[in-house]
Amino acid sequence: MPHALFNEPAETVARTLIGAELEVDGVGGVIVETEAYDISDPASHSFGGPTRRNAAMFGATGCAYVYRIYGLHWCFNVVCDAGQPGSAVLVRALEPRTGLERMHERRGLLPTASLCSGPGKLCEALGIDGSLNGRPLDQAPFALRLHAQPPELVQGVRIGITKGAETPWRFGLKGSRFLSRPFPAMAATA
Repeated sequence: MPHALFNEPAETVARTLIGAELEVDGVGGVIVETEAYDISDPASHSFGGPTRRNAAMFGATGCAYVYRIYGLHWCFNVVCDAGQPGSAVLVRALEPRTGLERMHERRGLLPTASLCSGPGKLCEALGIDGSLNGRPLDQAPFALRLHAQPPELVQGVRIGITKGAETPWRFGLKGSRFLSRPFPAMAATA
């Protein structure tokens, strides 16, 4: 994946990551849902400035920002936007394709469509935890490859947040059955 992509604004990176292949130690699939966040966004972890928790968001672009939500689940983000430190893209859902046996071992005997249909589920299935926070995405254990043809996207408001919830920075692969939640029928084609 060209590193220059990570220097782009979060909204651009969030769109571009849809259809990209993500693997962690050979386990992964196709990214089908993302959300963008930047420092001016009240829903972003970086909104109040740098802290110990969000330090990776202010580091090098093209690195992972991994954090725990509610003290239970890990969430995986891609640090981006060289012009505006504190920007990242949350990877919300993935279509599982490689390492399915390992995903089922980690998550249980669930239907394949449920393995990575949410940020916490995705991290558990791929074995992503805090030890990967700040790690470059162009080095092992990560493999991230762009799609050959830009896929058709849908766009809508972000979910699971209260502040900035009206910002339409949630992107998904149109027609995917692997999303964390369906987009409303009236969601815009991006």
